[in-house]
Amino acid sequence: MTSLYWIIFIGTMLASWIVSASLNRKFRRYSNEPLGMTGCEVAQRMLHDHGIYDVQVTCIKGQLTDHYNPSTKTVNLSEDVYNGANVAAAAVAAHECGHAVQHQEAYAPLKMRSALVPVVSISSKWVSWVILAGLFFIGTNAGTTLLLVGICLYAMITLFSFITLPVEVNASQRAVNWLREAGITDNQTTEMASDALHSAAYTYVVAALSALATLVYYILVLLGSSRR
Repeated sequence: MTSLYWIIFIGTMLASWIVSASLNRKFRRYSNEPLGMTGCEVAQRMLHDHGIYDVQVTCIKGQLTDHYNPSTKTVNLSEDVYNGANVAAAAVAAHECGHAVQHQEAYAPLKMRSALVPVVSISSKWVSWVILAGLFFIGTNAGTTLLLVGICLYAMITLFSFITLPVEVNASQRAVNWLREAGITDNQTTEMASDALHSAAYTYVVAALSALATLVYYILVLLGSSRR
């Protein structure tokens, strides 16, 4: 079991590094492809084109910290994206606005993900401690119970990761389609925007597969301990 754990751990770390390196490389490349609008202007226009006037576009610190907050109805763009007049900035800004459009249209996967946020928040806080306690008492009834509870908590985190996938992919599709239809990007720059967002989506794929592999590992540990 220990060897399996290290295979999962090292494999996940390697995959995350490869995806992150590719993402950063592409965003640096497409940040040098000029566009006639800043990320802020792209976001505001996309929102208005979809009849959304109650969502504010704000500038926040950090790199690739961009996100849409449904509770405050804000599209939060990092400084480089907010002020950047390039393909990468436009792609990210439109993607985050894609989430705002999903919210407006009550997109089912987004509603499911939002409903899971409180549960996942609690699960993330306690899962490591519960599983660690279960491993400490492994082979006993208490250990089995704790591992089972920990697995249930981790299963919610894994489910959240997989529900996130269609939410992110759909937001990217909405972004690329709108950029092209609105005339913000031409054929060449549309492909660049699509490529950048596809690279970003791989980070969620790696996270989901990593969560699933870890969940399976814990299940195998539980099954192994029950046979003792």
